[in-house]
Amino acid sequence: MKKEKIIVIVGPTGVGKTALSLQVAQQLKGEIISGDAMQVYRHLDIGTAKVTPAEQAIAPHHLIDVADIDERFTAFDFQQQGQQLITKITDRQHLPLIVGGTGLYLQALLYDMTLGSATDAEQDFSIRNKWQAYLEQHSETDLWQALAKIDPDAAAKIPAANTRRVIRALEVYETTGVLFSQQKPKELRYDTFIIGLNCERPVLYERINQRVDQMVDAGLIEEAGWAYERRATSPQAVRGIGYKEFFPYFDGECSLEAAIDQVKQNSRHYAKRQLTWFRNQIPVNWYNLVEHQEADLARIQADIQTWLQK
Repeated sequence: MKKEKIIVIVGPTGVGKTALSLQVAQQLKGEIISGDAMQVYRHLDIGTAKVTPAEQAIAPHHLIDVADIDERFTAFDFQQQGQQLITKITDRQHLPLIVGGTGLYLQALLYDMTLGSATDAEQDFSIRNKWQAYLEQHSETDLWQALAKIDPDAAAKIPAANTRRVIRALEVYETTGVLFSQQKPKELRYDTFIIGLNCERPVLYERINQRVDQMVDAGLIEEAGWAYERRATSPQAVRGIGYKEFFPYFDGECSLEAAIDQVKQNSRHYAKRQLTWFRNQIPVNWYNLVEHQEADLARIQADIQTWLQK
């Protein structure tokens, strides 16, 4: 059976994903599915760099503003809804474009990972909470050693400081009974062309800093205040970069300048982790539209045409 064709556009913030996605969608009758874990939530617009209404009018967009802030939207939800959307878009003889991307969400969609039912997703969440609670009472090294006892091969590849990845490895083992290091790479579910956008690191970091300043000017502090008021029932608001950093400021524990600097630092660190994940987990074709716009845009268009003709 012939696989459905999809294009995926990934990369850190500020490298041109939105502009490229709109251009490709216009040229190829594309419909855009947001792959961002935070853009599903209504009212979280500025901090998530959500596409504007004007941009959404250029091409159909999906999985944006589909949940309230106090609702949980899991990788399982994204996988199921994303797969349904890809089928519907393909049936319309349009091209699905997955843009942005939270690593686990993309992996779940592209590799058809078995995430179980909604009940299983709840169980996954409880396992994750258990290890996060363990980390609060112990050191990063203690958490890493817990993984090393269970799965030394996985521990050897994951730094102790990457606690989210360590917890994920423990979670996978407790959920599936299979060691994280022995999880077999699966075949891509779709005929997928993955575009990765990036630029030189000093340029990227400067663009991230500028993006944060622009978000602040656009009203990010007020949006973070809205999330802060709902933090007790909205774990997503606490987790999101661009929101959680302002909570100490609202509590009177730091200055506004310090909070903004923390947003910039966390955004830079997240970009670095994203790039590492993209390079190691999915087959990406890399381009630089920041520093080589004309040449790399021409390369992208040529490479897409070659892929479409296969």
